[in-house]
Amino acid sequence: MFRPKYDPDFFYHWTEIPVRFRDLDPLNHVNNALFNTYLEEARINFLGEVGQMESEFTDGKTFVLVKCTIEYLKQIKFPSTVLVGTGIGEIGNSSITALQGLYNKETKDLLGVAESTGVWFDINKQRPTRLPDIENLDEMMVES
Repeated sequence: MFRPKYDPDFFYHWTEIPVRFRDLDPLNHVNNALFNTYLEEARINFLGEVGQMESEFTDGKTFVLVKCTIEYLKQIKFPSTVLVGTGIGEIGNSSITALQGLYNKETKDLLGVAESTGVWFDINKQRPTRLPDIENLDEMMVES
């Protein structure tokens, strides 16, 4: 999997997430399941800023996660803030693969990377549907 050094221009979208005390496990670091929560929050923020998708949410369309691969590279400790970069790796007729990196805001250390595939889904018809045309798609793409 890719391991990008911190570069504010590498990812199209960034989400800042403060680590909460409740995110810690008995080993006093962020539990691995919370990595997925941080990544999910960042993907949702990313999609909310893609106007073509946001407008289709009201028409009963959404993403269904079909695959998520996470590499845990370093521990996340409390207190700290995580920066999650999100971009698009691949795009299909009804699917998008997001590439994401988690970084420590202060040190810029790479904490983890993820590749997630979501399918654009019509809730009313209960089946995948074609992605809307996305403006500025080239800007959102990440070279892995």
